[in-house]
Amino acid sequence: MRPEVVLAAGYAGLLIAGAFVLEWLSAHTHRRSLRYRTAGFSYHEDHDHWQCPEGQHLWPHEFDRERRLVRYRAKAHICNACPRKTACTDSDRGREIVRPLDPWPHSEAGRFHRGIALLLVGLALLVLVVETARHHHIEEAALLAALLVIAALAARRLAHDLRAHPANFPDPSPSQGLRMTLTGADGQPPTSR
Repeated sequence: MRPEVVLAAGYAGLLIAGAFVLEWLSAHTHRRSLRYRTAGFSYHEDHDHWQCPEGQHLWPHEFDRERRLVRYRAKAHICNACPRKTACTDSDRGREIVRPLDPWPHSEAGRFHRGIALLLVGLALLVLVVETARHHHIEEAALLAALLVIAALAARRLAHDLRAHPANFPDPSPSQGLRMTLTGADGQPPTSR
């Protein structure tokens, strides 16, 4: 087997493995950051509230439809009188916890990392296709074909997950500085009746 084929197969294998490592690391980092922000607090799903280490409750305060977040806040007078306030929050309005409604793949960061992972697998596919076209020995073609199947399955899984988890990006609105006009198929504004 030629060294060029072995190097190309190894490189493609590393790209595929790197794509899945990137996918796992980004999901792990997301879960870890959520745990860090809520360290010491426990969430009670049955009543939809958080409980602080001192036993006080943080109730839903605001639902942000655009960002798909729920903000929970403790009562200000309770937090301000708490002996652990300096270690917990610097706000005079009470401790706040923000909880995303959507899991990691729906987030903008999740879609970005999944897109990068898909790009890595696509690059691996390109390398394997080029090498398969260049070398026609049986054992080389078998190795490259096996890696092509693995890369194609990985690309299919990542692309399916990317399509299945749409990001909840807010729709643009005129208040965000975008000029939105309604036009017909001919590009002209509709006539008023």
